[in-house]
Amino acid sequence: MRELVVENQEILVIPNDFKKACKGKVTSVSAGDFTLELDKEPEGMLVNVFCEFYTQTSHGKLYFDSFPKSIDGKTLVIASPAKHKFLQRRQYTRIKYYNDLTIYKDEKALPVTVLDISAGGMKLKTSQNLDINAVYSLKLPLTDTVLLDCKFEPIRIERNSEGYTVSGQFVYNEPRDRMILVQYCAKRSVEIKNK
Repeated sequence: MRELVVENQEILVIPNDFKKACKGKVTSVSAGDFTLELDKEPEGMLVNVFCEFYTQTSHGKLYFDSFPKSIDGKTLVIASPAKHKFLQRRQYTRIKYYNDLTIYKDEKALPVTVLDISAGGMKLKTSQNLDINAVYSLKLPLTDTVLLDCKFEPIRIERNSEGYTVSGQFVYNEPRDRMILVQYCAKRSVEIKNK
């Protein structure tokens, strides 16, 4: 469980009465439990009574049942669950998208090959290493007439024999651009399955 629940991770807690659900942040993790600091005083939660827990991880949306070992105001010590499951692997539909593009950092142009995209981000390969702390701008062509202006933040960079494979997230200039990409990926996913 240690690799799934980490400090500063947000977790949604749902007791038997779902109307009393609340959110919290993990403040510490140990082998047998983790400490959760809630946004507000818990209602409907009792020591040793099971609740449902939901959180987003790098592996997907995580779900598990567990119980508070102790409740002290807004601080709960939660027993590590015996079992957990992932409800979905990714938050957004990911599709293959093989395309040569140029990304920009300040005025510097970097050629890349995009391998796949989702509304959350993309994976690309490049011969040059990217700065993991930088934000890159790009124009992402979806059709002959639709070109999305967005920013790309690298999250993971892997070196290989051909250069670098980079995975990262999009930062949108306009909120509607995320919805355009959600719809595009969903439509392309259906088209690919029906081929």
